[in-house]
Amino acid sequence: MSLIAFQTIVIKEVNRILRIWGQTLVPPAITMTLYFLIFGQLVGSRIGEMGGHRYMDFIVPGLVMMSVIQNAYANVVSSFFGSKFGRYVEELLVSPTPNWIILAGYVAGGVMRGMLVGGIVLIVSLLFTDLSIAHPWIMLLSVFVAAVLFSLAGFVNAVYAKKFDDISIIPTFILTPLTYLGGVFYSVNLLPEFWRNVSLANPILYTVNAFRYGVLGESDVNLWVAFAIMIGMTAVLFVFCLHLLRQGVGLRS
Repeated sequence: MSLIAFQTIVIKEVNRILRIWGQTLVPPAITMTLYFLIFGQLVGSRIGEMGGHRYMDFIVPGLVMMSVIQNAYANVVSSFFGSKFGRYVEELLVSPTPNWIILAGYVAGGVMRGMLVGGIVLIVSLLFTDLSIAHPWIMLLSVFVAAVLFSLAGFVNAVYAKKFDDISIIPTFILTPLTYLGGVFYSVNLLPEFWRNVSLANPILYTVNAFRYGVLGESDVNLWVAFAIMIGMTAVLFVFCLHLLRQGVGLRS
């Protein structure tokens, strides 16, 4: 019964993503194409190399990971808040479906959208550069863990949100700045020591560099440290989300 419940939630999420593909899949591809044109070709041709690689090659992993993070987060926060707003989440809460199945279903939807958009952006990047993947399995693992992590973060946002404006506050004022300061467009090794140490408190830095290592074989941080932090934060958020569901925070009036 739990498997059927999980499959049902996942199918609903996939259908939602594909039904509104003009909103979920096309805009990220267009946005990242502009990034490749402006930062990769126009600006990158003047910068030269970054971290021993062409600037275009250097920013591709960061832009792919940025699209994964933003879309995994956005899918869960919008979908779960929509279920709260429509009050059909109550049907899940009163059903015998375990809380971890409910959480896993919504997170799976976020992971699917994040990885699907990331794949589209990676394909678009091939129009501008020739990339050879250094470590395919590390690349896939880093994308998967990052998508799970930020899907869980989106779930927390959705639980506490009380109106539609609340689901855009965190992405606008926290997630986007952290993404731009997470080493997407530059190597943190170029920063003064103080600001480099400050950057190490940014979790997105570790997701970007883990993926960059998978693609280019280079990273500004230790790969094992990056995965330890990503997996540790994922475990903490998973337990916290289960606690929120168990307590009915933001779900019971």
